[in-house]
Amino acid sequence: MKSSIGKLALAGLLALGAGAASAGVTVNYVESDKFADLPFAPWEREEVLRDLADHFAKLGKALPPGVDLKVDITEIDLAGREYPNARSGRELRVLNGMADWPMIELRYTLTSNGQVVGSGSERLSDMSYLNRISRFSDSDSLRYEKRMIDDWFNKTILQKKPG
Repeated sequence: MKSSIGKLALAGLLALGAGAASAGVTVNYVESDKFADLPFAPWEREEVLRDLADHFAKLGKALPPGVDLKVDITEIDLAGREYPNARSGRELRVLNGMADWPMIELRYTLTSNGQVVGSGSERLSDMSYLNRISRFSDSDSLRYEKRMIDDWFNKTILQKKPG
């Protein structure tokens, strides 16, 4: 009995710790089933959305204590275009650098100790996504979108100057 209670208490503490780690950023997807370009398979769609939300949460660690960011993503168009691939059963994403750049539309609210200090709507896009150096690995399928989000977050939320 003591062992079960101890395990339950430990699980509760771990759950609280996980929630606190990402408490600075909340990401909501508004009608994600209508987004322009996400993978067709439901598990791949969920993976993309989870990966993007995790990236926002990671960026949120740079926010000062007491500052929270709420992001409502209203549209996603990933870099490249998907084509059916009969061999693997998955779509094949082809990047050509033409009219296939990544784009994300979002609304955000930045609060400090419960008071709104910034808000707005943004359309993030990177038309030269294949011509820029990225700190993300080539194996990261969302490297172009993440770099675009990083640029926006640093400029708009942290108000860092590029360079």
